[in-house]
Amino acid sequence: MKTIFPLLFLFFLISCSGAAQNSSKDKKNYKIKKTDAEWKNQLTARQYYVLREAGTERAFSSSYDKNFKKGIYVCAACKTELYKSEHKFDSDTGWPSFDRAIKQNVELDVDYKIGYARTELKCTTCGSHLGHSFDDGPKNTTGKRHCINGVALEFIPSKK
Repeated sequence: MKTIFPLLFLFFLISCSGAAQNSSKDKKNYKIKKTDAEWKNQLTARQYYVLREAGTERAFSSSYDKNFKKGIYVCAACKTELYKSEHKFDSDTGWPSFDRAIKQNVELDVDYKIGYARTELKCTTCGSHLGHSFDDGPKNTTGKRHCINGVALEFIPSKK
C-alpha cells in the first residue's frame, strides 16, 4: 500500500508535464500573428471562440452546411483560401464537410481535448482552429471528412 502512493504521485506529475508540453498553439511561427486583444477586436465572439480557443459551433447552425454554390471557402480570420466548393459534400453531420483542403493552406495537428487523439485542422497562415479530420469521408475520393466549423469560414462565390 505504501508503494502505490509514490507511484500514483509520479504518474500525476508525468501527466501534468505532458499536458503542459502539448499547449504549443502560439509557439509555431505563423505568417500572421496577433495578440488576443487584436483577434477579439477583429472577430465576433463566436468566431473568436472557435478560431482562437478551438471551440466547436453547434451542429446544423451554419448556413454553409447546405451551401453547394460554386466558389471558394476562406479562413474567416485571415482570408487564406482553404477549401474549394467542388470538394464539399453533404455528410449529414451538421457541419460543412470537405474531402480535401487546398494543399499547403491547412495543417494537421493532434488534439487531445476530449481525452483521446483527434486530427485537428488549422489554417497555416494564422494558426486558427478550423475543425477536425475523420476517416469516414467519401470512399470514391479521399475517404477523408474535413469537418469544419462554418463560423471559421467565409464563402466567396465564383464569378460567372
